[in-house]
Amino acid sequence: MISVIIPAYNEEAVIKNTIHHLWKNDTNNFIKEIIVVDGGSTDNTLKAARSEGVKVVESPEKGRAAQMNFGAAMAAGEVLYFLHADTLPPSSYANDIMGAKKKGINAGCFRIMFDHKHWFLQANCWFARFNVNAFRFGDQSLFVLKSLFDKVGGFCEKHVIMEDQDIIWRIQKISRFTIIKNPVYTSARKYLDNGVYKTQFIFYLIFFMYQLGYSQSALVSTYKRLISQDKL
Repeated sequence: MISVIIPAYNEEAVIKNTIHHLWKNDTNNFIKEIIVVDGGSTDNTLKAARSEGVKVVESPEKGRAAQMNFGAAMAAGEVLYFLHADTLPPSSYANDIMGAKKKGINAGCFRIMFDHKHWFLQANCWFARFNVNAFRFGDQSLFVLKSLFDKVGGFCEKHVIMEDQDIIWRIQKISRFTIIKNPVYTSARKYLDNGVYKTQFIFYLIFFMYQLGYSQSALVSTYKRLISQDKL
């Protein structure tokens, strides 16, 4: 059984649709629970999520890594599925995850498609099919056997950003990791707000800074200085 864990912060506009999509497409009842872990939203995220009948908890600390670890600690499913609030998995998502597990694959993600048809974004999506961390997007979601998640120590809460890259790297050191061909669909709002080419350049800049060993404070300050956002 799968526990879906959604870290959220001011996601009133999308959270209900995401939860509805998850329930609707769980055709074989593989989903044991959906846990929304809020990081101190100031809008109606909590109310909107609770109206969909899911478990809603408030994390003692804000930040995706801390929120996802908090949700994982209370999850009852054998498989954890971490999903961003503005991302919709493919309709076959639960079957795909359980199918991978039956093949002995204990962790993986999906390919990605953006909700905007800009050619450059579509090109990025094409590269995301390769099992190379430079092409990995956090929006691709992550499924992992709970025992494996615990073995690698969960998400590193010192990571304000690049927490997905970090845990995938640790998982790949001890276990198989797959990329399921069916794509998740995610919002391109950050690209459209900041400029498609500029945003991708910044993401690759931060990735290479991370690879070179820059501190989280340096990565976060670079991100905040260059990208207009309100989620960090």
